[in-house]
Order: sequence, then structure tokens, then C-alpha cells
Amino acid sequence: MTSFPAPREFTLSDFDFELLPELIAQHPAAQRSSSRLLDGSATTIVDRIFNELPSLLNKGDLLVFNDTKVIKARIFGEKASGGKLELLIERVLPGHQVVAHMKVSKKPLLGGKMYLAGGARQGGFDAVLLGRWPDENGQLFHLQLSDEPHALMEKHGVVPLPPYIERPAGTADHADTAEDARRYQTVFARAPGAVAAPTAALHFDDGVLSALAARGVHTASVTLHVGAGTFQPVKTENIAEHTMHSEWYEVPEATQQAIAECKARGGKVLAVGTTTVRTLESWAKFGHASGDTQIFITPGFEFQVVDHLITNFHLPKSTLMMLVSAFAGYEHIMALYRHAIANQYRFFSYGDAMLLTRTQQA
Repeated sequence: MTSFPAPREFTLSDFDFELLPELIAQHPAAQRSSSRLLDGSATTIVDRIFNELPSLLNKGDLLVFNDTKVIKARIFGEKASGGKLELLIERVLPGHQVVAHMKVSKKPLLGGKMYLAGGARQGGFDAVLLGRWPDENGQLFHLQLSDEPHALMEKHGVVPLPPYIERPAGTADHADTAEDARRYQTVFARAPGAVAAPTAALHFDDGVLSALAARGVHTASVTLHVGAGTFQPVKTENIAEHTMHSEWYEVPEATQQAIAECKARGGKVLAVGTTTVRTLESWAKFGHASGDTQIFITPGFEFQVVDHLITNFHLPKSTLMMLVSAFAGYEHIMALYRHAIANQYRFFSYGDAMLLTRTQQA
């Protein structure tokens, strides 16, 4: 009888690596598709440019995008007492209500009023604290706004840039620029609701999309509204003790049909970004086409839908490092990251991308 070694038990430290600050991209590439593409789809690593992607796919393959749209969710204001505060609106609820993160020196009391962007009397709007979310012990805050949330954010909010993107002194903390408003958004963004971009999709432009269509590559979309929890660090060395944040997703019936047809003709399903992976694999694992997901993908996870993945380079010790290691194999991922660092690839949201192939070997 052949015996096999027991699966490796991973800890948080396994997903750590050293990264020079200068490799963290502070601005996007001059052109979306001119960013670099680290082709890790096979054992041999190849350095490419992103606009070469169509030549790497085959007729009949299916690209699945996340069509969520980043909202201007960061808003500044003050409490009735005059204390400064900052909101990061995470989710919009019916009845002009929202769920938000709040940065303030002292949390307001239940029923406390806040004046955002100067308050309604000064052309801004008001908010009232209804409680915590999702329950009285929740880390988020449940607020009632004085008008329609999306319209208010569009008028008064700023793009919620990730914490590692810095802007010049003298501007508001992590304030956006005209470049950010345009480039921290995919060209096919449709459904408002994300506080962070599905960054692997930022590399696609009309030229790449046209080349994919000409090659006979099909496209479909899902929606996952990326939450601020995507930047939440894992704090437990035992990764099984980590609690994932919750995000809303939807897999439309048309996309379900496109995936079935792709599999039937022998094509490959390529997910654009880890958010698309989490959406498709949540649907496959739990059977729900829409709802909230807290799926936590770590080495040993059995993928059911996705064959290939386009993704950016992720933060050390992050759940996304664990996801890509589960997808393409831990040793292969670490080799790719060593190559990327040695060859000065640009990291994180505005950085470069890589192409991966699924393997069940952790």
C-alpha cells in the first residue's frame, strides 16, 4: 500500500515576506494594459506585459469579471459636540440607512447626531446613530442619513483609497485625486457598492477587451461588493482561528449558464481577481446564487469552478496570500513572489498582475 505524507499545517508566518516600500505602487501605470504580467501559469516563470493576455487564452475560454463599482464612501464631518469624525460607508440599506466604520476620538451615544460635510444646514447632510452592526457587539455602526446615501456619497465623499496609498501632505487623509477617481475603477464597473476596487480588473481596457473578443474568448460577470475587511490583517498564528469579514455577492443566471456552456465545450474558466474566485466558489460550495459570504480559502480548499486566475500581488500575512497559495500551490506562489521582488514588480492595488493555474497541491 502506498502511503502519502500528511497535508502540511500552515501558520500565519508561512505567508509573510519582506517587501521594500518603494515597490508599493502609489499611482497606476500610464496605460491600464501597460502594466506587467508575471506569467506563473506553468512551472517556468515568464515576464510579460498585460496586453499579451489575449494571446495566452484559447477560443472558448471564459473570463469572469467582478462588475462592482467603487463608491465615494469616505466622508468627513463632526459630532454635535464639535469633535471631528470620519465615516467609511460599508453598506447601503433600505430607508436611507447605512452601515459604516467610524473614526472618532469618542464614539457618539445612541441617537447622537452627526453633521457630515458641514451638515444639512451648510449644504451637507446629517446622520443619526441607530446602534451597532450586525448586533450590539458589532464593530460597525448603523446610521440613519437625511437623504439618499448614494447621491450623498457621490456629492460629498472621496474615493476610499487603501491605507498603503499615500497622497501629498496638506490633503485630507488618503484623499483621492482626479486620477484616482478615474483609475481606481474598472472600465466595466456597473453596480455601486464597493469600498475597494477589484484590482486585478483595473488592467483591462477597451483594447484588451476587443482582442479577447476577436480571439473567441467569452466574458461574463458577477458582483461582489468589496468591503474594507479586505485590508483586515490576520492576527492569529493559527489561521483557522481567523474570522472572515462578510461581503454581499451575486452570480447572475446568465453567468451560471455561461460557465456551464464553457465547461461543456472544454473551455477554461478564468477568474479576474480573488473577489471573483470567492464569489464563484461560494456559489459552488453553498449553492446560493446571491447573499453574504464569509468564505475563507486556505491551502487544501477544493476548487469547483475556477481553472485560472488573474490577480495582483497581495499583502504579507493576508487572507489573499492564503487564497492564491491554495489555488496555485504554496511553493509556487512563494517562488513567484521572490521573482517579482527581485525583478521590481509593482505591488498591491495599483501594481502589476500575475496569471495562475489551479493545482490541488498545497
